[in-house]
Amino acid sequence: MMSRLLLSDSQRQTFERDGVLVIPGFYDLERDILPIQRGIYDIIGLVLDKYRLAVERAPFSAATFDSGYQDLIAANRSYGGEVYDAVKQIPAFVRLVVNQRHDQLLCELRGPSAIPGVAAGGYGIRIDNPGEDRFRAHWHQEYPAQLRSLDGLVYWSPLLVVSEEMGPVRFCLGSHHLGPVAVTSKEEDGRSAAYALVLHQEQKCIAPFTQIAPLTSPGDLVVVDFLVLHASGYNRAQRSRWSMQLRYFNFSEPTGRAHGWKGSYAAGVDFRDVHPELFTKQEGE
Repeated sequence: MMSRLLLSDSQRQTFERDGVLVIPGFYDLERDILPIQRGIYDIIGLVLDKYRLAVERAPFSAATFDSGYQDLIAANRSYGGEVYDAVKQIPAFVRLVVNQRHDQLLCELRGPSAIPGVAAGGYGIRIDNPGEDRFRAHWHQEYPAQLRSLDGLVYWSPLLVVSEEMGPVRFCLGSHHLGPVAVTSKEEDGRSAAYALVLHQEQKCIAPFTQIAPLTSPGDLVVVDFLVLHASGYNRAQRSRWSMQLRYFNFSEPTGRAHGWKGSYAAGVDFRDVHPELFTKQEGE
């Protein structure tokens, strides 16, 4: 028996046109989100205890799941790195990654011939700390950093209410129609590999497009085409911006099939070796 459709015709048309679709309340807060927040709260507590930091924390709730984290990174920024690496291993988060509705979303958006795949190494919980501009993502497409398939989707969802001050992600509507855009490498501020990739002639690329920066809440889902140009906002709040990213791809897409659904830098593959035609050296190199 066919599952009930998750999307309306209007939503599918919007995604086809814009490459971005915001679905309010896609996840169940109690079933899907709260166990992940609880896991984050517990891990922060363990790291605080490990380093014997006497921090008074608020009791756990959906609104206070990151209580103590700002004190933790204020004591030592590297402690935040331990939390970042740990939270992607929370079982409730891993269960959400492979939620069957993600498969269904891909099939509804890509058609009955689509075969969903989960991008290994392409899922995690991002923590954008206030004022840490060197870690923000420049304008980019997902494909160079992920590979797998030209036909892929990012499922992006916040773990807290994202305010304007927190710097919501910006998207160039309709930019996926450009196809893959040439990139170059700009290794500065400690950036390397995927983090060093920037668009060739960035301003020229983004100038024609209307930009949006949706303000979202826990439970909301933003679906993003792998080829949409997007960038992190600037967090000027007093709290870190916590969000989940899951990446799915279509096994049936010809380019992915041709290169064996390889991963990119996180899988030990240099994007330039797979797509030398999409890499442009900077002037002077």
